[in-house]
Amino acid sequence: MQVCLNGSRTAADGAQVPLTPDELARSAAEAVAAGATEVHVHPRTPCGRESLSARVVGPVVEALRRRVGVPVGVTTGAWAEPGPAERLERVRSWSVLPDFASVNWHEPGTEELAGLLLARGIGVEAGIWSGTEGAARFAVSPLGPGVLRVLAEVTDTDPATAEASAHTLLAELGAAHGRPVLLHGEDDGAWPVLRLAARLGLATRIGLEDTLFLPDGERALSNSQLVTEGLAEHGSQRDQ
Repeated sequence: MQVCLNGSRTAADGAQVPLTPDELARSAAEAVAAGATEVHVHPRTPCGRESLSARVVGPVVEALRRRVGVPVGVTTGAWAEPGPAERLERVRSWSVLPDFASVNWHEPGTEELAGLLLARGIGVEAGIWSGTEGAARFAVSPLGPGVLRVLAEVTDTDPATAEASAHTLLAELGAAHGRPVLLHGEDDGAWPVLRLAARLGLATRIGLEDTLFLPDGERALSNSQLVTEGLAEHGSQRDQ
């Protein structure tokens, strides 16, 4: 179970969303104590903007590693650095390296970015979003066999249709170059997709990036609470 600590959430989403290195490290430690086996984070500047700058990524990764002994991953989403050339330059400048980084295969400059990460010894999560050309592009990517895993992201947030959208995405991925698949949803689709991942025997993730609410609709108080509930839901589905 991976925990996704913050994503694009901001302080407007509630005080429980960790943003600073210290807040992220504390939240990660609590989530790992609750059973999370990996951490995915979106590093922020002091003003709260997502960034791939070495001055932002490094302190976050260091803070997390001081508190947890599990793999730490970061985003490389285009929203954090829109220009493909600029993203490459940012990653080249990293002196503190995460264990892995997610790369969205539908974004421009994917192959170059993933290749650079792999060359630097950083594992690549191939982010394949439903409703995009990501699966088709990944299917013909020469880098596919070398990625750490496929991060199958269901962007359909309707709880009535998210599971069907997940099945469609998995069908589009096919053999996925033989790489492990982590399946997850978001917002109102997060819990239906997590349950499906359990039934299919796939890895999954949960955290405040993906949802602010518990399965019963109550507001989540922390990432650790979401991990606890996620593991319970995952286990109950697997036992069926």
